[in-house]
Amino acid sequence: MPFSEILSSIDSFIWGPPLLILLSGTGLYLTLRLGFIQIVQLPRALGYMFKREQGNGQSGDVSAFAALCTALSATIGTGNIVGVATAIQAGGPGAMFWMWLVALLGMATKYAEGLLAVKYRVRDKNGFMAGGPMYYIERGLGIKWLAKLFAVFGVLVAWFGIGTFPQINAITHAMQDTFSVPVVISAAVMTVLVAAIILGGVKRIATVSTLIVPFMAILYVTTSCVILVLNADKVPAAIALIVASAFNPQAALGGVLGLTVMKAIQAGVARGIFSNESGLGSAPIAAAAAQTKEPVRQGLISMTGTFLDTIIVCSMTGLVLVITGVWNGAVEGAAATNLAFAQGLGTSIGATIVTIGLLFFAFTTILGWCYYGERCFVYLFDIRGIKLYRAIFILLVACGAFIELQTIWILADIVNGLMAFPNLIALIGLRSVIIDETKDYFQRLKTGELNETAE
Repeated sequence: MPFSEILSSIDSFIWGPPLLILLSGTGLYLTLRLGFIQIVQLPRALGYMFKREQGNGQSGDVSAFAALCTALSATIGTGNIVGVATAIQAGGPGAMFWMWLVALLGMATKYAEGLLAVKYRVRDKNGFMAGGPMYYIERGLGIKWLAKLFAVFGVLVAWFGIGTFPQINAITHAMQDTFSVPVVISAAVMTVLVAAIILGGVKRIATVSTLIVPFMAILYVTTSCVILVLNADKVPAAIALIVASAFNPQAALGGVLGLTVMKAIQAGVARGIFSNESGLGSAPIAAAAAQTKEPVRQGLISMTGTFLDTIIVCSMTGLVLVITGVWNGAVEGAAATNLAFAQGLGTSIGATIVTIGLLFFAFTTILGWCYYGERCFVYLFDIRGIKLYRAIFILLVACGAFIELQTIWILADIVNGLMAFPNLIALIGLRSVIIDETKDYFQRLKTGELNETAE
C-alpha cells in the first residue's frame, strides 16, 4: 500500500467518530454547564483584551494581550486561507457550517484551557512561567504519564504538523505563484528569519506577534469585507448553500459525487481544529505566560482567539470562496483562495493581498508553534536539550517547502488529533475545577470584590 494511502487510513481512523464526539461533546458539556459563557460573556472578554488588570500580585512574563497575540500568531495561519479552501473542496460548502459549529463550542473549550493554564502554572528553573496541558494534567489530574504523552504529541505537532510543513509550504508556493520568487529562495529567507527570532525566546516572539497579528488580521478582514460588499447580492445565496450542503451535500450541489454529510463534518471539524486549535491544548501554553492573577479572566481572553480566528477570519475566506465559485474548480490550496480574491475584487490586487496575508499569517504561526513545542520539549527533557529542539525545528522549516501538499495536510491532521486526546481527557477530568472557579469569579464580580476598571 502506498505511503499516502497508509497516512489517509490513519487520518480517517483518528478523526473518526470517537474524536469527533469527544471534541464536540466536551465543548457542548462546557457550554451548557458554564451557561453559554462564550455568548453571554463575549463582550466582557473582548473588553478584557485591552484592559490592564487591577491590583497587585500579578505574575507572568508578558501582558495578557501579548499572550493572546502569541496564541493568535499560532492559530491565525494557513488554516484560515489554505485550510478553509481544502476543507470546502474536500467536504463541500457544508464544511464551513461545521467549522462554525466547532468554533462556537470550541470557545467554551478554549476558555477552560486558558483558565486551567493559569491556575496550574509554575515558574521554571530559569524564572519563566511554564504552563499548559502537561502541567494541569500532572498537577490537577495527577497523571504524569498522560502529561508526558501530551508533551510528546505537542513536539510532534510543532515539528511535523501546524508548526512547520503547512506554513512554509504555503508561503513559498504562494510567493512563487504571485511574485514568481523561486521556492528555494523563499525557503532560505524564511528559515533565516525564523532562526533569528526564535533564538530570542518568548518575549521576542510575543513582541513580533503583537506588532504583526493585529495588522495582518485587519488587512485581510477589510479586503474580504470589500469583496462581500461588492458581491452583496450573492451573500444570502452563499450562506443558504453552506447551511443546506451541511446536511445534504449532494442535493444542495446538484449531485456532486463523493460528497457526504460525514465528509463535510470531518473536513469542517478537522480544518476548524487546525485553524482555531480549540481542544488541541496549544493556546494554554501561551496563556500561562500572561501577567494575571485571575484564571477566569485569562480564560475569557483566551476564548476570544477562537472567535477572531474562525468566526471572523475563516468565515471571510469561506464566503469569498463560495460566492466566487472557485471552491468547485480545479485550483487547490492557497492558489484557490488567491483566485477567489482576484475574481472577487476583479483585479490581481486581491491575489497580492492574500499572498501578503498568508506570508504574515504563516510566519507568525511558525514562531508561535516553535514556542509551544519548545515548552513541551523542556517539560520532557528540561532546558538541556533546547538547542537540539531548535536546530531540528529550523531544519524542518527549511524542508517543508519541498513536500507534497496533500501529504502535509494529512500528516498535520494526524498529529493534531493525537495531541487533542490527552488534553480533552484533562478538561473532562477537571470539569468541577473549571465550573467552581467560574462561579467564584463571577460571584466576586457581583459583590464588588473585583474591580474591572483599567488602571
